[in-house]
Amino acid sequence: MNDGDKLRRAAEAVATADALLIGAGAGMGVDSGLPDFRGTQGFWRAYPPYAKLGLSFSELANPQWFESDPALAWGFYGHRLNLYRATQPHDGFHILQTWGRRLKHRAFVFTSNVDGHFQRAGFDPERVVEIHGSIHWLQCTRPCGARPFPADGFVVAVDDSTMRAVEPLPLCPSCRALARPNVLMFGDWEWDGMRTAAQQQSLQTWLTSVKTDRLVIVECGAGTAIPTVRWFCEEQANSPHTLLLRINPRESVAPAGHFSLAMTGLAALQAVHQRVVNFKTT
Repeated sequence: MNDGDKLRRAAEAVATADALLIGAGAGMGVDSGLPDFRGTQGFWRAYPPYAKLGLSFSELANPQWFESDPALAWGFYGHRLNLYRATQPHDGFHILQTWGRRLKHRAFVFTSNVDGHFQRAGFDPERVVEIHGSIHWLQCTRPCGARPFPADGFVVAVDDSTMRAVEPLPLCPSCRALARPNVLMFGDWEWDGMRTAAQQQSLQTWLTSVKTDRLVIVECGAGTAIPTVRWFCEEQANSPHTLLLRINPRESVAPAGHFSLAMTGLAALQAVHQRVVNFKTT
């Protein structure tokens, strides 16, 4: 099947679907201008101070820094929080939202991204699963009993030359201990997954409600390095009446019976959307 046939098939599937499940990995944000952290060298190109320290993304995304070096920990996460707040989601988010609005069961999102860009683009927060948490929510670093709380109102200043945060750092409103992002980090046994668990329950209820209808899964930018989204989408693709469209410029192989587009998320969504509009008028 050539790309033209795939695009036509994708458009037909979207235009005739009853429900849309969106799976999104880190590649989804690249078209918005967010850095590509693929591989240590890519991360170091985006953040030279960490290259000098010899620290990789996975080494920095570790909760132990909040104990041993809070300024380094919040330099890493504070910079990302500021970046995600300042970056506008690309038009592909709005295309997916347009598709979902016209469907019987609308759309639901399953994402490993912590940037909050689906909500920023206008998706219903009640229909988004943030499987690794959200940087826009914080939790206490101590077991004080406080539940995750919004990061709204917290501003973290970061010295770009050292990537270290400047005091004051976010504190727990309950006990005034240091706060940390409500994000699942590497080697993280203290992450409070309460929000994500509630989101997952809502998704399971929705999946049950659509199991006899035509479900289209659009997976964007979900790689194999952290395969949470790929695995979930493939698991759901085993259900009857379901078609998976995998969009990934480098790792685009799809399971048998489904198909893929070796394109960036924005380019693929724009190409499919053009055909969806035409499909509706023919």
